[in-house]
Amino acid sequence: MTTNTENISKAESASEMENILLKENERLDELQRNGYRIIQNPEKFCFGMDAVLLSGFAKAKSGSKVLDLGTGTGIIPILMEAKTEAEHLTGLEIQEESADMARRSVALNELTQKIDIVQGDIKEAGQIFGGASFDVVTCNPPYMIGQHGIANPDAPKAIARHEILCTLEDVVSQAAKVLKPGGNFYMVHRPFRLAEIMVMLVKYKLEPKRMQLVYPFVDKEPNMVLIEANRGGKSRMTVEKPLIVYKEPGVYTDEIYEVYGY
Repeated sequence: MTTNTENISKAESASEMENILLKENERLDELQRNGYRIIQNPEKFCFGMDAVLLSGFAKAKSGSKVLDLGTGTGIIPILMEAKTEAEHLTGLEIQEESADMARRSVALNELTQKIDIVQGDIKEAGQIFGGASFDVVTCNPPYMIGQHGIANPDAPKAIARHEILCTLEDVVSQAAKVLKPGGNFYMVHRPFRLAEIMVMLVKYKLEPKRMQLVYPFVDKEPNMVLIEANRGGKSRMTVEKPLIVYKEPGVYTDEIYEVYGY
């Protein structure tokens, strides 16, 4: 039987752990899955809806090994651990500060046996992990081409949003290297680059198999696209029904609430 004193002691221990793990300007955000939380620094970069939607779109079978390229603070591996039956997940992140936050979030959620965070360059993923090492690869890459309008190209937000440290081709080519034959690649991107994305996937023998466009409102243009590609797959793609984010300003659709776990 657990006493009130023991409960208080456990709560105090958890609070002490949080205080140790958090650094200046960092905060803890609830993820609405398995009680998991994530450490973020709003002055640097916080995950967005695109990462959450990708974690819901991606699939990982029981026993599979998953790699998230450019994992940031580890949001996709943590959510996929909660949503799938993957055996092990790895996040690759080039920025030391983000990788450090990701590791601490993994520790906070007691997932160190299931999730590894590796600091390294996407462009060297094949060298870091070896060829054909993963069943599933995910990526929420930088969307914007070039450095137009960037005040500080070394800033975490700029690196996350613009192709400063890696390009679309870097992401696709490295995903193809580390995927096992028949493995699946999942990516979220912007529709304005869809033609380029398809050409790049086919170039590296990642056959597009499934696509879903995401619309902010039913009467607006899509602002995200979710894509699944298969290494060495045959040519045939399914276009899923559109995913609408808001049914009215400030109110998510049921599908979005389901993805978020509310």
